[in-house]
Amino acid sequence: MKSAFISLIGRPSSGKSTLLNTICQHKVSIVSNVPQTTRNKIRGIYNDKRGQLIFIDTPGYHNSLKKFNLHLKKLIYSALKEVDIVLYLIDVTRSLGQEEQDLMDLISNFQNRLLIAFNKLDIMKNYLIEIREFVKQKLGNVLPVNISCLSGKGIKELLNELFRLAPEGEQYYPSDLYTDQEPEFRISEILREKVIRHTSQEIPHAVYIEIADLEMKKQKNLLWVRGFICIERESQKGILIGKGGAKIKTILGEAEREINALFPYKVSLDFRVRVRRKWRKNEKLLKRIFR
Repeated sequence: MKSAFISLIGRPSSGKSTLLNTICQHKVSIVSNVPQTTRNKIRGIYNDKRGQLIFIDTPGYHNSLKKFNLHLKKLIYSALKEVDIVLYLIDVTRSLGQEEQDLMDLISNFQNRLLIAFNKLDIMKNYLIEIREFVKQKLGNVLPVNISCLSGKGIKELLNELFRLAPEGEQYYPSDLYTDQEPEFRISEILREKVIRHTSQEIPHAVYIEIADLEMKKQKNLLWVRGFICIERESQKGILIGKGGAKIKTILGEAEREINALFPYKVSLDFRVRVRRKWRKNEKLLKRIFR
């Protein structure tokens, strides 16, 4: 038996969350076209006869001195300290930038515990040759695996390589688990995903979910969840609510349907939109919601 903790790292929108969901065959991490949708360290668990792999999805690595982005970077650094293997995902449809160079410097000490995956190779227009040469110069002869997270191509080979690198050990989680997320976190993430899907411009980055109360009504087998969808400015509030409350009703309806498919009891969402000015600069709040 083998077991390993594996950190998934890469630039924003490189496909880390899609890869995690593909491997676990369940929706573990929310996905959107908005960069830096992932804001926390999210664990996904893969089991087969060879053993157990625990993946830790991390926020996309982005160079910025803003408090918001510095907290996301801290999550990446902390994830690297607690894993056996680093899986570095590179989107070959984008040319290399400073962030790729910084990431390669960051993981250069993981030579014997490092696997690189070139993603989106099903897209013909790419920079694979340039990227492959740069990786070789920076990291030496690290074996890359060619994959497509969306189609699943190369995933079997990727898992084979990860099990090859994994140390011997017993499983950390029961074999029927695919994530260790608490219900409160899963509910807030799915709701945030629906907000992102139905909004644009600055709102997806300006929103966070605050759960105030969870009440289990055993007689009705119902979990009642109350809380707030928090944004930064009053002008964003009207956009999120929509005319006659139509948009927020759609968002809550979609979130409820997906959440109810996950749990063995009914979940009812009771959320209001609240303005929390400049929350992305609030150090205390950032420490609480990014973990």
